[in-house]
Amino acid sequence: MRTVSVIGVGETRMGRLADRSNHDLIREAGERAIADAGIDKREIQALYIGNFVGGYLCRQNHYGAMASEVLNLGSIPTVHTEGACASGGLAFRMGYLGILSGLYDIVLVGGVEKMTHRPTETVTTAVASAMDFELEAMKGMTFPANFAMIANRYFQEYRNVKREMALCAVNAHRNACLNPDAQMPKELELEKVLEASPIASPLSIFDCSLVTDGAAFAVLASGEIAGRLCKKRVVDVVGTGHAGDALTLYGKKSITSFAASREAARQAYGQARLGPGDIDFAEVHDCFTITQIINTEDLGFFPPGKGADAVAEGITALDGKKPVNPSGGLKAKGHPIGATGLSQIFEAVTQIRGEAGPRQVKKADVALTQNLGGTAATCVINIFRGRD
Repeated sequence: MRTVSVIGVGETRMGRLADRSNHDLIREAGERAIADAGIDKREIQALYIGNFVGGYLCRQNHYGAMASEVLNLGSIPTVHTEGACASGGLAFRMGYLGILSGLYDIVLVGGVEKMTHRPTETVTTAVASAMDFELEAMKGMTFPANFAMIANRYFQEYRNVKREMALCAVNAHRNACLNPDAQMPKELELEKVLEASPIASPLSIFDCSLVTDGAAFAVLASGEIAGRLCKKRVVDVVGTGHAGDALTLYGKKSITSFAASREAARQAYGQARLGPGDIDFAEVHDCFTITQIINTEDLGFFPPGKGADAVAEGITALDGKKPVNPSGGLKAKGHPIGATGLSQIFEAVTQIRGEAGPRQVKKADVALTQNLGGTAATCVINIFRGRD
């Protein structure tokens, strides 16, 4: 069976980038990924790019053609993927499948989002299109409200983990302080998080991910070509999974475990012939702190109801047995929605190459990235392994 590898990655700094346009972000991250791969642009055979709310917030769609022109890629085919917060993960998967099928040998995948230039209420309305707008958003639901209900249900089924949720935020910000691309590299004190202003009980302002501008790209190649071209450690994609669930919160069988994540993980582990215990570190979709805890359970790292214990015991910390979100995650590195999945992959590749500097994970041979869309309605999971 053909294999697929990541041979180049690049991203922008994440944050409130008022002076940067979509074109600027795409150009910077895309050019960095291509340069990192050490290839000529003429070798790129297709482009896949994720974006979620550009049509609403920037009056821009047709991102594939735009990105191709910005990067001067000529007449190659382009695809714009949209799957809410999993838009970038879907772009990566599409590029992966293009190479796996034998249709292409080298492709460029990426994601971009420009959000912070619009008022909060406008951004909130745009993001709400990732839920059922008629049946949820029009009734007054927001994503903090949805995940607050998830947290309260988790408290009822297991126990109150408000303190451990706060520790997730503390860990994320501590890691972000070591990441030059992070939006909020600011240490947080546990008590400050616990006493923070409420957004939707039990979620406070520090339990929520950020509104972010940014872009991230990766160059994928067949495993054979990667072995010839790559001057750095080759990072192979050894497993991938993609699954879905009900769009609405009430349509799910469980809201304390996400069916899309469990199924995507089953696919990825099966293809990789690996299990949760084989993963050295993970970048998971911590759109809210409760989500990180549930995600680590759904990925099989910890039993149901025990993800919070792992946080309290330091297992998920940067120097723990199972580091989670060494980049700072969506919580502190940032959540540039269409680029988030690729930003996770940027971190996975950087860590496996041993290039993460002060945030370098001690053992970083096998990594997992998990990218969720909406209220866990879409999930893309990838497993990466460094080649010896």
